[in-house]
Amino acid sequence: MRLKGMLGLAAAILAAVGLTLYFLSPTQGQTETQLLNLETLNRVKLTVVYDNYPYKPGLKTAWGFSCLVEADNTKILFDTGGNPEILLLNLEALGFNPEDLDLIVLSHIHGDHTGGLEAVLSRNPKVTVALPASFPENFKEQLRELGCSVVEVSSPRELCPGVGTTGVLGGMVEEQALIVRTCRGLLIVTGCAHPGVDRMVARAVEATGVKPYMVIGGFHLAGASESRILDIALNLKSLGVEAVAPCHCSGDEARKVFREVFGGGYVRAGVGLSVTVTSGGLTVVNH
Repeated sequence: MRLKGMLGLAAAILAAVGLTLYFLSPTQGQTETQLLNLETLNRVKLTVVYDNYPYKPGLKTAWGFSCLVEADNTKILFDTGGNPEILLLNLEALGFNPEDLDLIVLSHIHGDHTGGLEAVLSRNPKVTVALPASFPENFKEQLRELGCSVVEVSSPRELCPGVGTTGVLGGMVEEQALIVRTCRGLLIVTGCAHPGVDRMVARAVEATGVKPYMVIGGFHLAGASESRILDIALNLKSLGVEAVAPCHCSGDEARKVFREVFGGGYVRAGVGLSVTVTSGGLTVVNH
């Protein structure tokens, strides 16, 4: 199965023409006007398993992003980085087995977020994969032939207890973000945030009616002006976000500005970072 090559070609085609989204799911979905009634989870742990920023010694860095979310008894891999060998090495070093994954969520079609998928599926071919509905039909069919349950996403919907998606936002690059309802508010995970990280957080709030607590992932601000970065940081503050952990494509300048704006709510992120959200708040595992 040549998933990596197919994804690269599909990304180029989608970027050039912009496909119209449609909704198709093996289970009953929600319409765009329905509010997601996500279960509140008492304990959620998130570990960054692939990133270009270092954090925990002994792990490999590379351009891309992936994190593993433990939502009660459900293990979710959000994005798969760009290099399959590095993803598997980091997962093993952090004590995670691909065989234990219950769900894979792909934010968008770019190779630095989908490159490790085939390696994970070689170890867990029957896992559920939730992806934007605009992914190529033959790609989705190959996943089904492997035994995967494919969930096609266009609008906000629940994926498993306590966990949902913003639905797909954007134009030239269509992308979804992960929503986890913790006892402190929403934990929102972005892959690259091409549609705008503040816009994706606003969609999560609109879809659930729940205040945002933390945002982690790529913010797509590398190369952005300081004024634009500051505007977005203040937008997130005004939406109610208390903690941020910019990774991947966020850029050094954005990390500096977000640290200044959020103060103690800023989390330095990189591969190997683990955070836990409970009723007591946010706990960061330091190394």
